[in-house]
Amino acid sequence: MGKNKNKSGACESCVNYVFDDEEECYMCMVSLDEDEMYRFYNEPHYACPYYKLDDEYAVVRKQN
Repeated sequence: MGKNKNKSGACESCVNYVFDDEEECYMCMVSLDEDEMYRFYNEPHYACPYYKLDDEYAVVRKQN
């Protein structure tokens, strides 16, 4: 998907939003198709189907 304007702020908490050393910025690693990209940028209530919470404590909670 490339650089993200991030209209909702949800991207920062997604596992697919990672730092790219070559570009020196955070980028989404999911390749959205043309229709998904249009909806993401133009529809205010569009929810990314690839969003997955980057919950670094999930493993610890499962161990309890």
